[in-house]
Amino acid sequence: MNTENNNNEFNNENIGYNGYMKNENDNKQVKKKKKSGKTAITVVIVIVIALLSGMAGSGITYYMVGKQDKQNEGTNQNNYATQSFKSDSKMTTQEVFKKVAPSVVIVSTKGLMQNGYIPQEVEGIGSGFIINEDGDILTNYHVVEGAQEVTVTLSTGKEYKAKVVNYDQNQDVALIRMQGDFKVPAVAELGDSAKVSPGEEVIAIGTPLSKDFAQTVTKGVVSAIGRTVTTKTGNQVNLIQTDTAINPGNSGGPLVNAEGKVIGINTLKLAGGAEGIGFAIPIDEVKAKLDILSKQKVSLGVKVKNVDKALSKEYDIPEGIYIAEVDEFSAAEKAGLKPGDVIVKIDGKDTKTFDKLSAVLNTKTSGDTIKVTFIRDGKTKTTDVALK
Repeated sequence: MNTENNNNEFNNENIGYNGYMKNENDNKQVKKKKKSGKTAITVVIVIVIALLSGMAGSGITYYMVGKQDKQNEGTNQNNYATQSFKSDSKMTTQEVFKKVAPSVVIVSTKGLMQNGYIPQEVEGIGSGFIINEDGDILTNYHVVEGAQEVTVTLSTGKEYKAKVVNYDQNQDVALIRMQGDFKVPAVAELGDSAKVSPGEEVIAIGTPLSKDFAQTVTKGVVSAIGRTVTTKTGNQVNLIQTDTAINPGNSGGPLVNAEGKVIGINTLKLAGGAEGIGFAIPIDEVKAKLDILSKQKVSLGVKVKNVDKALSKEYDIPEGIYIAEVDEFSAAEKAGLKPGDVIVKIDGKDTKTFDKLSAVLNTKTSGDTIKVTFIRDGKTKTTDVALK
């Protein structure tokens, strides 16, 4: 399968931190909560990709464009790799592991999944790594998406609450920050993904499946660079392809080179019978956004879908940013925005894609007000939204 020519597509859009988590398990404790009235259109998305978030020991299923049949991912359990990197490398596998592993954390989440009319509490697990003494941790956005509670477990076994500071949904990256009185055991050294080349040996460190497999290391090579993936918002991103074993729960963990430097963030693997095809976000693309990611993100509190010319014609919907859901008590709800509205302008400027909307929100802080122009029932309306 030539993955370079098969674009992948993620599942849900969520501008704001109050989305819903998804889980394949259906045996969780149900808590009765009032369900807010929400409507949405269904945009057909096909074919499975397993984003590697281990929700209560089970992978979350997302989707990609291709021709594979939908199927569950197998679970490859791996023990610590004991092989050495080749002689031209600077460090052995064991040395790389000892250097990086103390900075790798378990990211545990709790949230709600909408199961019919009854919200269902679900738990999730993923990985992350510490990037500074302030307790900032990089992980995947899909690991913490919709979480109402986030806890990190350090390599020492100590646990701390964490909050989501900011994220880039398009890139599937999030920055979370530890809370309370803590001392980080180690800080990961960020490398240079621009220097990565196919055939280079790498290791992945994370927590596949459950906490029982914390600090698992797997070894492989960089299979290819610059693999193009189309995100759920229609934007294309370049990823590092690797045959390093990546399993549910490894999401957000580091992909590390023979110098013990992080060159990528493990994010997904292909489903559909393909083996040894995993992907990582190049660390250079994340480093370029750290200034933004380290600042608290503001939120509209809506789930959206880009409507381009083709979708506009097919579904008879205005071209722009279609609001599929509005979160209860959100800035959008307070301003009167409703599911079915299509955003076309922000502060008088054309804003018809998720990417442009995200760019605007990244320049705002909590309390700022934006003027949103939208179309409802064929009529153009405007409302002021006080961001949270």
